[in-house]
Amino acid sequence: MDNISRKAVDSFRGKIVRKDLTALMKRGANVPTYVLEYLLGMYCATDDEQAIATGVQKIQKILSENYVHPEESEKIKSLIREKGEYTIIDKISAVLDEYNDCYSASFTNLNIGAFVLPNEYAVNYTKILMGGIWCMVRIAYQYPEGTSERTNKSKRSRKNPFDSPFKIISLKPIQMPNLNVEDIINKRAAFTTEEWIQLVLRSAGIESADMNDKERFHFLERLVPLVERNYNLCELGPRGTGKSHIYKEISPYSILMSGGQTTTSNLFFNLQSKRVGLVGHWDCIAFDEVAGMRFRDMNTIQIMKDYMASGSFARGRDLVNADASMVFVGNINDSVENLLKVSHLFEPFPEEFHNDSAFFDRMHYYLPGWEVPKIRSSFLTEEYGLITDCLAEFSREMRKRDMTHCMDQWFKLNRNITTRDEIAIRKTVSGLVKLIYPDNSYTKDDLAIIVTYAIEGRRRVKEQLRRMAGEEFADVDLGYVTCDGKEIIVYVPEQSDDTLIPDVEILPGHIHAIGRSLADGIPAVYRMENKAIRGTGKMELQGVVGSGARVVKESIDAAWFFFLDNAQKVCQLDRVLDKDYLVYYGDQQARYISPEISVAEFAGLCSCAFNKSVLPSMAVVGELTLSGSIKEVKNISEYVRVAINAGAQQLLMPMSCQSEFDAIKDSELKKIEPIYYRTPVEAAKLALGL
Repeated sequence: MDNISRKAVDSFRGKIVRKDLTALMKRGANVPTYVLEYLLGMYCATDDEQAIATGVQKIQKILSENYVHPEESEKIKSLIREKGEYTIIDKISAVLDEYNDCYSASFTNLNIGAFVLPNEYAVNYTKILMGGIWCMVRIAYQYPEGTSERTNKSKRSRKNPFDSPFKIISLKPIQMPNLNVEDIINKRAAFTTEEWIQLVLRSAGIESADMNDKERFHFLERLVPLVERNYNLCELGPRGTGKSHIYKEISPYSILMSGGQTTTSNLFFNLQSKRVGLVGHWDCIAFDEVAGMRFRDMNTIQIMKDYMASGSFARGRDLVNADASMVFVGNINDSVENLLKVSHLFEPFPEEFHNDSAFFDRMHYYLPGWEVPKIRSSFLTEEYGLITDCLAEFSREMRKRDMTHCMDQWFKLNRNITTRDEIAIRKTVSGLVKLIYPDNSYTKDDLAIIVTYAIEGRRRVKEQLRRMAGEEFADVDLGYVTCDGKEIIVYVPEQSDDTLIPDVEILPGHIHAIGRSLADGIPAVYRMENKAIRGTGKMELQGVVGSGARVVKESIDAAWFFFLDNAQKVCQLDRVLDKDYLVYYGDQQARYISPEISVAEFAGLCSCAFNKSVLPSMAVVGELTLSGSIKEVKNISEYVRVAINAGAQQLLMPMSCQSEFDAIKDSELKKIEPIYYRTPVEAAKLALGL
């Protein structure tokens, strides 16, 4: 037992447990973690090994004899009937039956009809009326005699709780029926910040002693949806990092939805029954394996966007409010570096969400799963922590508190932050402060660390939105201003400039083009690779497939024929027909092919014919016709945005684009050097530095 565990035992006696015991008990009993840990907190909250061993045996006996497995429901009912009384462990919930003036109760696993819950239990243990609570219940079987079969059928059809032969003799919660959150908050002062963070993470089963501060914050961030209302979190990363564990095992108020279909009725509102869906019954809804998410009705996505933005949604004539947080977790099957070269970090989402900037703009935080260490045995704590039920109740109580304005004392957000950015950052700060400093004992330096972390996660979202939608999300330099006027810009570590177009010399014949995809009309990066070999003046094309192949081949043919007629105008070369030319068309961002590459292809053919490389970090815009003219390029700012994201420092484009480029007010777009050409020959000379 280390110093943190010793403090925990002294401060939270009856509410702590040695976490390795949970794993031990979990192997032999398919019981919710919070139920196991409550029992362990009752019988094993000590450092006496003999007492722990005795407590474990007692718990095992209780579970083996009294826990109701769903498949054994009828067997347990029979035992109650034959013995007259029997003790069970099950989750009990109740509602007020106003027509019969009683509390009507039911069990989760034991399949019996509605029965009467004595008033004192509903009053003393209010959680029974708020979704249910796990209890140890002594039940008696008292069937009324002298009643006709017909009357019995009539009674059963009305489902009157008073007609049930099952009666409660005694009831003892094995979850926390209530929690004095102020007691937890007051005990925070006994721990340093590092000790408290470790205790919180130990309570979730994680040993963070060997982690750095950033990794600890990532694990804490997973808890923020449990303490903050209407919080939207996305975590994508490698497998084996425990992304879904928090939402499945730590809290009875969170639900994990595995990949598959869901409906508007299930998730939000059933128009027929007029009942609110999952968002009205859970504190947190986590979607596991987001790549497998499917919606029968595409309106679900639109309702989800509305709900994620405002915490409310319209369904029929009703406006429904709810405060469930939404978490999206999934796997990235490629390295972040490669993913940023060809797409964006939201790529694992299903097709329904691809490039839906409005949906992803609702994300308050993007947790970089690739920075979270994979869970191994050394990360599973063997020390003491709060029982998960205590942590869950603490989290739920903290949801009722608002700490979104705690940063205003020392910091204000910079001018690049929009209203949606501000909401996201403030919610993240509020959630982390609730977890780390519930007693508001933070300093300016403490809060600066949290604010920086919150901005980083939101900027990661903005960086991907810029890749999707371009100029609309140009202001990505998010940061804050200190009380002495110093502005701090926060960056994301994975964002680099040299993603696709290198700033070093490339092979002769290789050149990069920016063109609009035939699939969605969005500009993308294409790499033309030309190679000249001894031959008789033929061209062979590879890499162009699909329904738009004919249009693209015509564009490349235009470049080829122009090359045959005009190559000597670029550089003095007597013979170009004594070579064959191999052309490979590379769709660098997997956006589908584009015909807007012919000016670049002409320059690339000249490059390989003359064995001279094009200038480093250059991209080319423009399309040739068969007659040798250049097609008009519209909305050049979109091309510029793609070029900057790909790492280009120079953009070669038609002279007709100059006025539109000069009119761009975005300072970010001005970072690239424009180079203008009037003819394809001039474009090739400029590309080769002639």
